Amino acid sequence: MTGGLLDRRPALRAEVLRSAALRRGPALVHLVKDPRGGQSFEVGVKEHFLMARLDGTRTLGEIGEEYAGRFGRRLGEANWRQLLGLLWERGLLAGAEAPAAAPPEPEAGRRTLFKGTLRLAADAAATTDRLHRAVGPLLSAVFVVPVLLLAAGMEVFVGLRLGDFAGEALRLFRQPAALLAVLTLLWVSTALHELAHGVVARRFGGTVSEIGLRWHLPMVFMYCRVENYPYLPTRWARVATAAAGTVMNLAFLLPFWLLWSLLPGGDPAHGPVAGLLFTGSVLALTNLVPLPPMDGYKMLGHGLGMADYATESRRFLRLLCARAVRRGDGVAGYPRGARIAYAAYGLGAVLLVCGGGAGFVLLCHHLQGDRYGVWAAVVPALLVAALVAATGPWAGRRGRDAQALSATRERS
Repeated sequence: MTGGLLDRRPALRAEVLRSAALRRGPALVHLVKDPRGGQSFEVGVKEHFLMARLDGTRTLGEIGEEYAGRFGRRLGEANWRQLLGLLWERGLLAGAEAPAAAPPEPEAGRRTLFKGTLRLAADAAATTDRLHRAVGPLLSAVFVVPVLLLAAGMEVFVGLRLGDFAGEALRLFRQPAALLAVLTLLWVSTALHELAHGVVARRFGGTVSEIGLRWHLPMVFMYCRVENYPYLPTRWARVATAAAGTVMNLAFLLPFWLLWSLLPGGDPAHGPVAGLLFTGSVLALTNLVPLPPMDGYKMLGHGLGMADYATESRRFLRLLCARAVRRGDGVAGYPRGARIAYAAYGLGAVLLVCGGGAGFVLLCHHLQGDRYGVWAAVVPALLVAALVAATGPWAGRRGRDAQALSATRERS
């Protein structure tokens, strides 16, 4: 070691984002993002330990002593040069130039009549700030807890009269004006769902970068993009942000539940409001299903501190099955807690998909079997099979958003 190198006090740029530790397979990782260029990376626990201490006040020698005390190994000069070189190339150190921005995806910026996006706010962060100032007091536990209790009561009430409410929802298809009104209200609910994600993220320090419309005809929906959502300070902040949309959907239905309760049974609006309550409840509660890309899946992953929970569970089960036929090393490198978590999710996802699909088919047959006979079960079964094939737990997933600084991890 040379004193000159160890006396240096390099600093990570203050705006660089670092996530809490996340479980990815047998290892723990941290996400690192450079807001300046939008690039994100994955680092191991050791690299993150060092990066968290590159604050410009401690020398590399002092950080090295802390590292040796924590991990029982001293870093050589080659280790320091490698780590600092990689961080400099990524533009993460103070004084480093930002790397060239990645070229936009081919689809980015393209807009056609049938598919595209449109930004609705020139400054999404400022818009979210204004919304947060307006509704911030409503995000306190004093208001949220009663809303959650009322929403739970509403869902229990609808569930106890499921047949009646579902029948009213089906009758909407014979009332075009009422159906259009219900669909419009549901669209408003989905727009509020997206804004709720942004406002709650803002409450915990998140930054909303885009608010806009996305369409892929015949679907048109609103979106709200939170750039630093995975880097919010606590698990609770990330779980609350993921849950905010569903809570907003249920809160949106509460006034209509009250309206339905006050309307006389023969009122023309009584049935359509019941249909709205049923359809809105189904959409809201479906979002809590712990399967990607639903909000319930994100809540579960953040709550357990998992990265790509579904993908890693599938990988775990594949390794386990391969080991059963004596191929590969199996899952020996996984900690006991990770084995339980991945096995439970993988098996639970299969049971949830199969059970949910079977329940949907049985419900359709129960509601429409008298009218359509066996086709009331066959058609829903085919729809479920097609949906599972396209989006089920075994369907292909996109790769990781973050690149790994693996060279440093292997040698530190």
